[in-house]
Formats: sequence, structure tokens, C-alpha cells
Amino acid sequence: MVVQLKTIFCGLMLGVLANAGTTQTTLPIWPPGQMPNDNGMVVTDSIARDRIWQVARPELTVWPAPPETNTGAAVLLLLGGGYARQATLTLAGEVVAWFNALGVNVFWLKYRLPQAPNVIVSHEAPIQDAQRAMRVIRARAAGWGVDTSRIGAMGFSAGGHLAATLGTHLVDYAAVGDALDTVAFRPDFLILISPVITMGPQTHQGSRQNLLGENPAPELVQAFSLEKQVTAQTPPVFLVHAADDAAVPPVNSLQFAQSLVDRGVSASLHLFPFGAHNIGLKNNPGSTQSWTMHCAQWLREMGF
Repeated sequence: MVVQLKTIFCGLMLGVLANAGTTQTTLPIWPPGQMPNDNGMVVTDSIARDRIWQVARPELTVWPAPPETNTGAAVLLLLGGGYARQATLTLAGEVVAWFNALGVNVFWLKYRLPQAPNVIVSHEAPIQDAQRAMRVIRARAAGWGVDTSRIGAMGFSAGGHLAATLGTHLVDYAAVGDALDTVAFRPDFLILISPVITMGPQTHQGSRQNLLGENPAPELVQAFSLEKQVTAQTPPVFLVHAADDAAVPPVNSLQFAQSLVDRGVSASLHLFPFGAHNIGLKNNPGSTQSWTMHCAQWLREMGF
């Protein structure tokens, strides 16, 4: 049964914080009455089975790194779920704990899902929220001890598609006529875990349908096939995928990595034999468990 998110959100966050060991705050990303792409329908946040199924008002939950170990780096966290849900809150806690231990600040975005009843244009809602979240982080960076040139985005599965959209699309979907419109929204690096990349034949069909609809126009498929949107200005990318991923074929990461290399963008691709579509921070099989070590080394090597 789906229940009101806010009635149990605090309890869930206490469990997350027990893992992370830091003090969190939550803030809205849109000014009252200025959320774009909203038809005015009143909807409520909902959660079931450790997953968010509906988002009324997008929010950033902020976990600053401990002051004594804060490196100034930050990550915008985008969870996956086929653009039908956002899963899982447990994973969010594990990501927070890991990054905070590295001295990295974490900003978890609860973004709108494209098929929500209050959304007008489905494919624009998630990227509008992601772009606005990056602007909020950069605009308030000094208060969190964040370096505005070392803010990345990390996404799992469909959240990886959203992070990659944030890193490749130049269109400003999030302008609302306030001071934040002038703040840059592109991340400085991307960390993509089992990401959906293409909207072509080798996509994750559920993600494509939820984001673009049943019969999207060819130009929309092209625009959100992110292997076709890479430019020399795309930020460096760290990619993780499992060869036995039956949900999101590993060719998604392979095609993206090839496009990055072709355009002279730094790409670090890690294709592991096992892990299916379940790579997380813990309990990965065999060598897949080493991805976090490689990622931490990459962040240091790249100066982030």
C-alpha cells in the first residue's frame, strides 16, 4: 500500500543518518508558485517498499561532509527506478556514508517523475529539477564549504540517464526568471552506475516509455539518446556496468564511453563480469565490489 511520504520520511532518514553520521537539511529547489511544467493539480508525495513513487515538490536533502575532512567536492545524487519510481532510500544512505567518509558533500535530489499527473511535458520535468538543483548547489556553495568547480552528478540506472542528460544537454530547461537563471547547471564530472544512455533499440524500454511516451518523435529519441549528444565540453565520466545486466544492456555504457573518447573527453569505463542490474555500494559479487575503490582513485586523480 502506498502511504504518505512525509508521515514516515523522518523515520527513514534517521536510518540513513545512522549510516552517514552527518546532519542533514532539506530544502525546496523551486520558489513558491514558480515550479515550471506544472498544471496546478495538487498531488502528494508517496512512498512504498523503500521507493518513492510520486513527488509533489522537488527537494534537495543535503549531507555536508564533516568540517574537519571536507574536501570541497560535492555530488548531486540521482537515484534510478525506470523513471517510474526512485529507488532506494537505503541506497541513498549508503552513498551518503561512503562519500562523506571521503570528505565529499552529498546533495540528494528528489525529482519529479515524468508521468506524474501534475506534469505537463513528461520528458522535461526530471531535467528541469536536476538543472535547478545544480544551480541551487552552486549558488549556495560557500555556505556548505563547496568548491563551485568540483560539483559532480551521480546516477544509478535511469538516474544515470538523468545525470548524463544534465552533463550533455545545453538547453536551459529550468529558467524561471529569477537570479539563479544565470548560474551554471552543468556538472564538473559524472559518475554513472548501470546507466540508461540510449533511447534507441538497446534502451531500457520502461525508462524510454515513461520519459518519452509510447510513440515519441524521432527527434525526441535522438535528443535523449545521450551517446549522440556528447561534445568536447561534456565533463569527464566514470562508468560502471555489469556484463550480465539483462535490464539495461551494457552496450549503453560502451556506446557512451566510445562517444566520449571520440570527442576527446576523459572516460573511465569499468565493465565487470557479474552484478546484473543490482550494482550498489555493498554486497557486489567478486571483482564488482572494487568499483568504489576505483571511483575514489579516479576522483583524486582527476582533481575532484
